[in-house]
Amino acid sequence: MANLKEIRNRIVSISSTMQITSAMKMVSAAKLRKAQNAVTQIRPYTSKLKEILSNLTANLDGSEGTFSTQREVKNVLIVSVTSNRGLCGGFNNNVIKTVKRLISEEYKGCHTTVLSIGKKSNDAFKNTEWGIKGTFLPRDTENIWDELTFETSSEIAQTLMEQFADLHQDKIVLVYNQFKNAAVQEIITEQFLPVLPPENNEGDSSSVDYIFEPNKEFILEELIPKSLKTQFFKALLDSQASEHGARMTAMHKATDNAKELQDDLKLVYNKARQAAITNEILEIVAGAEALDG
Repeated sequence: MANLKEIRNRIVSISSTMQITSAMKMVSAAKLRKAQNAVTQIRPYTSKLKEILSNLTANLDGSEGTFSTQREVKNVLIVSVTSNRGLCGGFNNNVIKTVKRLISEEYKGCHTTVLSIGKKSNDAFKNTEWGIKGTFLPRDTENIWDELTFETSSEIAQTLMEQFADLHQDKIVLVYNQFKNAAVQEIITEQFLPVLPPENNEGDSSSVDYIFEPNKEFILEELIPKSLKTQFFKALLDSQASEHGARMTAMHKATDNAKELQDDLKLVYNKARQAAITNEILEIVAGAEALDG
């Protein structure tokens, strides 16, 4: 009977776990709907703005294109975008793995620094040689997920642009999860600075002689920084939507697995209970026969 009690306790424990995972799934689904709407609305605007930015910087002189200047890559800053919480499958681990691969392979021999956005990435890199130490790069960036807005993300983006313009960094790369759907998130390694020139396709618009209105200085001071800030904000929105999608999928699978385990335990419990009842009946019959004898 002790064995039956142990199985009963496990069934109750699994039922409690199912309630938690099911509730977390519903919460993530509600948050996902809002985050998905935000990222799908900003994508067309960001895509067109990025295209204009690439074409514009391709037509600037070398002395004018501060954010498009291609330099010898000695100092690399990798912005690792993860979440503050777990229970979302391989969402965070995939980003951390990609960052480590970039450091060991693509940027081997460079002085590489990792700017972590999100507690999980910060925990992975804070005690490594790539963690931020004695620089003007922002810290405690995990607070941005408490209330993600364009203003809060712009502060970090502005710091990144200043680091590049002041020659502290030769290349800045974003690593984040791009939202595809609730079940699929794709790891993206995107160059933030310097701004990449447009691809050389037929009818390439970068060869067009632009007329700047009101003037070139205004475009340099207003449009380019705003474009970069919007690009950075879009990456954070993508990561936020991907987190909720990954957590919803993970909790859905966890609930299904708990249900299967609960069904298996109920079957084991019923078999053990029937076996115990059979043994009791055999003992009663054997005792009655002994008395008759």
